[in-house]
Amino acid sequence: MKILVCISHVPDTTSKINFTEGDTKFDTNGVQFVINPNDEFGLTRAMWFKEKQGASVDVVNVGGAETEPTLRKALAIGADTAIRVNTAATDGYQVAKELAKVVKDGGYDLVIAGRESIDYNGGMVPGMLAGILDANFINNCISLEIDGDKAKALREIDGGKETLTASLPLVIGGQKGLVEESDLRIPNMRGIMQARKKPLNVVEPAETSVKTEVVKFEKPAPKGDVKLIDPDNLDELINLLHNEAKAI
Repeated sequence: MKILVCISHVPDTTSKINFTEGDTKFDTNGVQFVINPNDEFGLTRAMWFKEKQGASVDVVNVGGAETEPTLRKALAIGADTAIRVNTAATDGYQVAKELAKVVKDGGYDLVIAGRESIDYNGGMVPGMLAGILDANFINNCISLEIDGDKAKALREIDGGKETLTASLPLVIGGQKGLVEESDLRIPNMRGIMQARKKPLNVVEPAETSVKTEVVKFEKPAPKGDVKLIDPDNLDELINLLHNEAKAI
């Protein structure tokens, strides 16, 4: 079984976010980038398939040379080969088209993507990728088992969970629960040294039209002032909720 894990290169959630050029460009100065958490759950599950079922595991990213340390980390975790599509990730459709070309060229049976990346939170790429490939698709996946060319998956739905079966080729949008957080792997020194010798192949992009453009970024409005009310003074609380907050 050949598995391709899609890796997004995203800012660490503790990073301070700023914008430049009239709030039209993301300022990367001083920002630490990491593997997108949803992708890391998928990569860890792929490593289980590699160790238990002998699968081969490649990772792919659409981005410039600045994303290669993130791909090297994925190699240090245990992926066999990394692929970088040499173009900036501009919008979901463009990324999905680029990934689809990699999948077709590589003949992958299973594609594991995160259900969304934590930078733009678009949640579009896995579904569009499956549509372009005409492959089966399971989103919000929290459990995955493969037996031959058959897959059994569990996914979250509103108010519960749903068990599905599908045949390969298959694209999944994974998330927390695909593996436990305690199962996530921190690269050790041996893995880091081995990653330096593993292939990181740079491929040129297909000619993909971009469907969207950034007009402007805007930070959330700062939190307003907070009024503290004596818990014993319910009349004042009710008055403020009714006349000022208009909540009741």
